Amino acid sequence: MRDRAFGLKIAVRWLCVILVLGPWEVCWGLTQRASSSATDNAQSGQAQPLTPTEPSEYFEAIYRDFYNNYRLGPGDEIAVHVVGQPDYSLDHVKISPTGRIYHPLVGDIRVRGFTVDQFTLKLTSDFSEYLVNPKVSVELLAAQSAKIGVLGEVARPGIVVLTEPMTVLGAISASGGVADTGNKSEVTLLRQNNDGRLRTVTVNLKRILEGKADPDENLKLRAGDTLIVHSNLKKKFTNIAAVAGFTQFLAFVTLSGK
Repeated sequence: MRDRAFGLKIAVRWLCVILVLGPWEVCWGLTQRASSSATDNAQSGQAQPLTPTEPSEYFEAIYRDFYNNYRLGPGDEIAVHVVGQPDYSLDHVKISPTGRIYHPLVGDIRVRGFTVDQFTLKLTSDFSEYLVNPKVSVELLAAQSAKIGVLGEVARPGIVVLTEPMTVLGAISASGGVADTGNKSEVTLLRQNNDGRLRTVTVNLKRILEGKADPDENLKLRAGDTLIVHSNLKKKFTNIAAVAGFTQFLAFVTLSGK
């Protein structure tokens, strides 16, 4: 039983590193050394581990940001509850490929592009035409519509579904990790701005894996992002325009209706 509990503890810590945040100091619970040692590290330019209270706040902030800003879309599964109105509550409904659901009170409703809070307000307004002071809540049961791309020197390049908050490290891990030929020191993030233009950000994954990076260097990903892991064997892939269309397509699929 003791070995089993220990194994579970180790597994949870590794899941933390792989799927969510890195750097490894956070997940393995390492704290800062004595003040003199911390001062020496700060003077040498090394990143400082988070204090014991910071990891939980950091995790909470990432999950809160993800769910507060998540845009509902095709394939997502939601629940709609109306207090005191079981006939108009939906315990489980999947958003259609056209981004809509059917509700017995108001019929066909467009869902795509709304956050959970925005859709709650819309339903409250729509239901008010038929019910007195309706109290409505909407819950995201399964996130399936938001997608990112991971290309280049990874084990399984392609599209990754953002079912939960994900960082650069998490997305590359979900794609099987960096191949032996991949350059971990220079990963390119392509992101489409609200004006439609692409911008690029360089991420040093090697620093993250070694625990030398600040937490915010392991960037949180947004729907429509594309990561490119370059090769160590050839010149750096410079024709970013070649995948611009792919990134714009992902942004259109996941963000249209915003």
